[in-house]
Order: sequence, then structure tokens, then C-alpha cells
Amino acid sequence: MKIVVFGPDRRVGAISGNTVIDLNLAAARLQRERGGAGLPSTLLGLIDGGAAALEVATLAIGHALGNDPKDGAATIVHDLATVQLHAPWPGKRIVCAGGNYAEHAYGMALNRGVEGITLETMAQKIRTDGNWGFWKSLDDVAGPGQDVPYPSRVKYFDYEGEAVVVLGKRGKNVKASEIGNYVWGVTLGNDWSNRDHEPGPQRTVSYNLQKNFDYAASLGPCILVGEVDHQNVAVETRLNGELRQKFNSKDMVFSFGELLEYLSRDFTFAPGDIIFGGTGAGTASDTTKNNPDGTRPHDRFLNVGDVVEMSSPQIGSLSNRLVAG
Repeated sequence: MKIVVFGPDRRVGAISGNTVIDLNLAAARLQRERGGAGLPSTLLGLIDGGAAALEVATLAIGHALGNDPKDGAATIVHDLATVQLHAPWPGKRIVCAGGNYAEHAYGMALNRGVEGITLETMAQKIRTDGNWGFWKSLDDVAGPGQDVPYPSRVKYFDYEGEAVVVLGKRGKNVKASEIGNYVWGVTLGNDWSNRDHEPGPQRTVSYNLQKNFDYAASLGPCILVGEVDHQNVAVETRLNGELRQKFNSKDMVFSFGELLEYLSRDFTFAPGDIIFGGTGAGTASDTTKNNPDGTRPHDRFLNVGDVVEMSSPQIGSLSNRLVAG
């Protein structure tokens, strides 16, 4: 089931072929004609409804496709090409794993001048050093086709395509082996990143300004529910049509289960919380070598007007254009 957020009121819907079905309206008509439960109009409401809500959604989709697309003045089934999709973000917390793909971390280390490492030893080092990452504290998230403002203070702006899981159940002190009970669905995310070197001392805990600015994350185009293994998601990232990243979530050093186990120690995750699994190799930062004089070339980093597109065969395409901030 491909769950989306669409239209001016940001209603929750489902993609079926070239259509978007309004789940709230579809369930209301089904309830009126056959009885049963209704569905909320918001994404978070649907997630909170758990398995029972998804069962109703499945029935409502089938009923909607077999009937008139309109119910009085209300439109239940929309042409996908005519609706605006928004980020399928439930408005909850976003946490991101850092350095969680060995090839990406290896390239970053080489560019910092680290010597005597191999791809294999880098994978071992990531696991030995342990989990790390950051939170994104955002008011809004960019959706498919939405412009993203280029932060005015930034020179080296970067993309990070990622596989993302959306949690559907409250949990604290969760074991890694229990991750299947908590993942509600899978989507694509872009962890937009400021790669400028921040002045002053580097601290273990900071405000994470490099990862927090307006629209510092993109999500979409849908949340795929029940149709893909979250630990086997193929991801590609293209910049202006040029393939930059190609990786699979099965290559994460720390799995989504391990991330949830680590992060949920004495911390309760809630339905709608989101975990970004980290990015693969091919970012501007991990593929840019310093010049002989120590300066850093800009040619692989982002510019205003660039279009970054993420895609996955199962999930679809998420494209954003950079505009002046």
C-alpha cells in the first residue's frame, strides 16, 4: 500500500495505479453502505490506528475503485497527475544515523587525510566506535516536487539520499530483533547537509546547525506499507540527471533494529517517529578531494537551480529543486 499526503488540506490518501484515493472519504462511504469503521483524514491518525486502520484502508480502496469516483460533492478518487503530493511526514521526531555506510565513511576519512585504512577496516571501525547521529528539529519537511531553499550562509551544500523507516508503535528499550513489530512503513529521505567547516572547537554535543535549517529534510513520494523489507531498499540519487549514488539499505553497518535498540534506551519512541538510516557513497563530500594547496573544490557540490532526484524501484521518485534561500 502506497500511502501519501495530498492536496491543500494535506489529507491522507493511497496511490493505486494513476489515482490517489482519499482514505477518509472512501472509508466513510464504505461505512455508510456496509457498516464498519471509518478512517481519519490525517497521516498520523492513520498510523495511530495500527493494523486495524490498514485493514479498513484496504477495504476502502477496493470499494472506491469499483464505484463512482465522486460521492456527492466530494471527490474520493483523484487523478494522480492533478494533485499536489506533500511530504509523508506525520509531524513527529526525525533522527538520523551518521556514518552508517562503510564506503561513504571511507571516502570522508580519506578526504580528511586519514591514512592506513581500507574499506574493510572502516566497516570494523564504525562498529567498534559505536552508534552516532543527530536529530533534525524541523517545522516542515519538503515533499516531492517542492523547491528547497539553499541556505544563504552555506557554500558547500550537499545531498544525502537515504532509506527511511516510519514507526507505527510506541516502544522503549526495544530489542533489535523486535524491529519488525515497530516499522509501519518505508520511504525515501534526503538529509540535506551543510558541509562548510564550522568555526570554533568541535564539540561532542552541539546544536547540529549543519543538519538543521529550513527544509533540512525531504521525504516521499509515499510511505510504502507492507510491501518491502526495510533492510533491503535500493536507493539511487541523481543530480541534474547524473547518477551520483547507488546503494542498498542492506549495506548499513548498524541495522534499523540496532539503531532503534540503541536510541530507545530509556527513551520512548511514538507512532510517526522517523529514522533515517544513513547515506551511501557518492555524496559531494565523500567524492571531493582537496586541491594540493588544501583548498576544497566546489564543482561536485550543489548550486541554486540544481535538481536532486532520489528513486527506488519499490517506492518511487522524490525530486527537489534548489532555489535561493
